[in-house]
Amino acid sequence: MSDRSFIFADVMRTRDENKVDLIYRKAIEMIVHEGLDGFGVNKLAKAAGVSPATIYIYYKDREDLIMQVTLRASNHMLEESMKDFDPDMSFDEGMNIQWRNRARYFLKYPLETQFIEKMRYTRHYDRIFEELHKTFKEKMGRFHHNALERKELIKLPFEVFWSVAFAPLYQLIKFHTQEGSWGHKKYAFSDETMQQTLSLVLKALKP
Repeated sequence: MSDRSFIFADVMRTRDENKVDLIYRKAIEMIVHEGLDGFGVNKLAKAAGVSPATIYIYYKDREDLIMQVTLRASNHMLEESMKDFDPDMSFDEGMNIQWRNRARYFLKYPLETQFIEKMRYTRHYDRIFEELHKTFKEKMGRFHHNALERKELIKLPFEVFWSVAFAPLYQLIKFHTQEGSWGHKKYAFSDETMQQTLSLVLKALKP
């Protein structure tokens, strides 16, 4: 066996998925709470209860770690939002699934959501955007095109369409995470208010 084979075998033997997950979760937690400027491998190792050498088994350096964590979190969000979604669905059905998927993801993974929002405007996200955008654009672009062809949707500039189609859902989730709306009125996200809001959105987007 060559030296390279010994190294490869050692990495394979020592890879511990529980530790990889722990490092992933702690990295997200630290970047959300402390930002990228205060983020470092030694600090992460201490928070995760592992040695810095353990982190370097899985990541080349700090940059590689940030890139891989960002890619994993973004891919996870994309997978969750596309569950049971078919671009050939009717506009109403597709939007219903998109809203349900996005709401479930945001409520189940609030820290990961905050992390992606924080990373979205950094150079790290720019580097993975093309790859993520390819899958997203293919599916959502076809869905949008089909809806226009079937005359289920009025033609709008992308920014206008996206703001009307999804911003109301994000506002409901924001009220939920803040545990209240205007004037400290209590609010908890529910299927009922989501459907009520979605029906108004669909009405606004139809010819």
